[in-house]
Amino acid sequence: MNVTEQVIVEQFPFWEAAHTLPLPVIKATTVVVVGCGTSYYLAQVVASAFTLSGQQAIAVPGGEWARRRFAYVANQDDICVVALSRSGESTETVQAVDVSRAAGLPTVAITCESASSLAKSAEQVIFAATHAREGIVMTSSASLMLLMGLRLAGVEISPAIAEAAQTTLQSLDAQMQPRFVSRSHYVYLGAGAYYGLAAEGALKLQEMSLTYTQVFHPMEFRHGPISLVDDNTCIVILYSPDTLAEETVLAAELQAKGALVIGLGGPGDLSLPISHEGLERSLVMLPALQLFGELLARHKHLDSTAPRHLSKIVLLP
Repeated sequence: MNVTEQVIVEQFPFWEAAHTLPLPVIKATTVVVVGCGTSYYLAQVVASAFTLSGQQAIAVPGGEWARRRFAYVANQDDICVVALSRSGESTETVQAVDVSRAAGLPTVAITCESASSLAKSAEQVIFAATHAREGIVMTSSASLMLLMGLRLAGVEISPAIAEAAQTTLQSLDAQMQPRFVSRSHYVYLGAGAYYGLAAEGALKLQEMSLTYTQVFHPMEFRHGPISLVDDNTCIVILYSPDTLAEETVLAAELQAKGALVIGLGGPGDLSLPISHEGLERSLVMLPALQLFGELLARHKHLDSTAPRHLSKIVLLP
């Protein structure tokens, strides 16, 4: 077990503190959730959670909000900006908060570094310490920021969520076979709030195993991308309970075309039952998605602690 896998499997005790942290109440008409890389994909999940709870929200990459915020929200009279950054030092995310503060917009930072530039810049800070050995690839910190972001959006998180996530993680590990990590074409499918989670799963696979991946909404996949499916394809489906039946039909179509299917919360060649309902399901799925990236990296004899061209913090000159 390398350090990456160690952090993945040892992350769950850190969830307890994040589960009970006091959080501010956001009363703005519109919530803009910003971040970069993993934090941006988590922002997509969090923004969907706000919207589903009745508070309009949008996720925007930090660099985009800092440079062209009016391309995303026309009326900025009643906006709160929520910024996600593990290190609190990602240049574009800090810029997004600085621009927002200059415009008189309230800001909230979600971070794993309490003394960071982001924490100093934002009006309010939500902080949870992550695993000390976490390296370049975000695993434990990603789960923590998602947990805090979902709670901020009003999602009820079960006290048993860490146990459920650990069970799903262990189930993936126990069921993994060489055929699932021997393919060359990987696709992640997720709908609604799970689209951002699918994108994060795809990013983990890319970072850890240097494997090109794609991400789509399930129903969109038939509209062109399905042309690439063959017996070199492995598709990870994050099933939504409300569209389970139609996504199951899609999975069968993909299998008939030669793809292997890993189903989280639904059928597949490898199927992982997801015990929880609602948006907290994303927390149950995320560590398993992290581990799958590590398992593919191991199969390819790659060191996921030192992914090519990446650094722990992206700083702009």
